[in-house]
Amino acid sequence: MKFSVLRIDHVQVAAPAGQEEMADSFYAGVLGMKKIEKPEALKARGGIWFEFGDQQLHVGVEDPFSPAKKAHPAFRVAGYTEMKEYLLANKIDFKEDDSIPEVERFFVFDPFGNRLEFLK
Repeated sequence: MKFSVLRIDHVQVAAPAGQEEMADSFYAGVLGMKKIEKPEALKARGGIWFEFGDQQLHVGVEDPFSPAKKAHPAFRVAGYTEMKEYLLANKIDFKEDDSIPEVERFFVFDPFGNRLEFLK
């Protein structure tokens, strides 16, 4: 082959129309991701974008909306235990999963019902 896939640039999850403020509260406010500007040509579509490290999470508008309950992005976390304590203190439910030996992980649902995975 004369090409190779290098890495994931961004992941997109969906949200209902008009819920950008709620997405900002969760992804920036709760998870600490940095909100970034969308390109001018895409702003009319709605949605909101975030950055973490050198990657991005895009929250796009879907109508009709249906949350991703199985398909999901997975994030490696520094301060894994502290993150769980933070979520508990802020009354954000998560579900620990030990189905993969030697992998510590848990799942959270965003305000729209999209599944998110966090790994140690």
